[in-house]
Amino acid sequence: MNGSATDAPGRIERMRNALAALAPVELEIVDESHLHAGHDGAKSGRGHYRLRIVSQHFAGLASLARHRAVYAALGKLMSSDIHALTLEALTPAEAAPPSSRILSIARGSHEA
Repeated sequence: MNGSATDAPGRIERMRNALAALAPVELEIVDESHLHAGHDGAKSGRGHYRLRIVSQHFAGLASLARHRAVYAALGKLMSSDIHALTLEALTPAEAAPPSSRILSIARGSHEA
């Protein structure tokens, strides 16, 4: 269907549109298909992607449930456009730099 490497920008845009359902505050999609040239899965024309998504939607969800939510949002793209997906799904608090988390904890511990 969308089996050309030249369609990578279109695929990424379709992925962004699908993932909007999760209301991401941060979304990074990197096409790593070139790293898998010659791989059997690459022959299908579907891509290899690395995805980092930060969303409040993931609060209280285990890692597996977060991944399932991403797969569900991507829907048919998982079978038509994506061969492999390396996924990092975080809440905004988890994605904050360590120094920000320490400051938040310190502020919280002084409030009564």
